[in-house]
Amino acid sequence: MHIAKGIDMLEITAQVMGGSDTLYPVLLHDENTAVLIDTGYPGLLENFQKAFHKAGVPWSKLGTILITHQDLDHIGSLPAILTSLGDAPTVLAHALEKPHIEGEKMLLKHTPEALAAAEAMLPPHVPAEWRQAFLSVLKNPPKGKVDGTLTDGEQLLLAGGIITVIHTPGHSPGHLCLYHQASRTLIAGDALIVREGELHGPDSSSTPDMATAVASLSKLADYPIDTVICYHGGIYRGDANRRIAELSEGQQ
Repeated sequence: MHIAKGIDMLEITAQVMGGSDTLYPVLLHDENTAVLIDTGYPGLLENFQKAFHKAGVPWSKLGTILITHQDLDHIGSLPAILTSLGDAPTVLAHALEKPHIEGEKMLLKHTPEALAAAEAMLPPHVPAEWRQAFLSVLKNPPKGKVDGTLTDGEQLLLAGGIITVIHTPGHSPGHLCLYHQASRTLIAGDALIVREGELHGPDSSSTPDMATAVASLSKLADYPIDTVICYHGGIYRGDANRRIAELSEGQQ
């Protein structure tokens, strides 16, 4: 979906645990280069290439990848994307996420207990071969290089626009939101979600530190927001600043 000049919301659907999950990464672009924010589950390279084509952006223009945080559905196709481009894009993330994305440390949410719970949740009709492959990915998640780290308040000149980095810990220690100044768009990662057309705080089932995650939302009050893009749920164009203020005060 085209949001404004130089910014599009992609729609990427993956088959996960016997069902489907639609994700909403963001594509920034100008006549010279493109920036991708988050890379979906493993195995989605072709989906991303088709989404670029639909947006009218050549895949070869991808020069920068921003990772909002370390979760598998945000870094899963990173190595495949990097391999697909001879002149590999620059990858940027928060310093606290870097060792997990690069595989130096295990993904924080991939504890033995979480892996056992994921296995128990698999539908009985899932073939044994698929089941084994899925669990193997959880135990050995994809990893990719991180070329540089991002800090709170940093401003990036990318794809013809200014992006402000906002550190919003809670969903993960180094979780980032990104603010696209020209279009007044908040790229929320998993700090917010859209459910049935309404904006909500992060999913408590996948947020280890909800208190910190909710407190982090108060930082977003500094930015005039016309559009919110949530990785889960997609676009929100209501009175975003009012709604985020309510959420930061615990009014779900």
